[in-house]
Amino acid sequence: MQRNLLIITLIALSIITALALKNDGLWGIFAPNFQSFAEFQVFFDLIIALGLFLVWMWRKETTAGRNPWPWLLITLAIGSFGPLLYLIIKGTSETEHQ
Repeated sequence: MQRNLLIITLIALSIITALALKNDGLWGIFAPNFQSFAEFQVFFDLIIALGLFLVWMWRKETTAGRNPWPWLLITLAIGSFGPLLYLIIKGTSETEHQ
């Protein structure tokens, strides 16, 4: 069930991102984040959340003896797609024990 929810979320994010790119372009996605403090706060919050994921994923991958760099680069390049793909492909410690 958790994996299905992650896949649905990834599909929704993909559709929203494709529409945003089509309608506003790449700069149009980022520009509004710098027009007010409220919009920048949401953007900064996303940076913090992705940073926390990167630390968690780095520790999990290095503890397992795997290379974390592909996931780091994917997340840095395309944001939340990285964590969603990671959780779909690798799972979480909770889902691995079920």
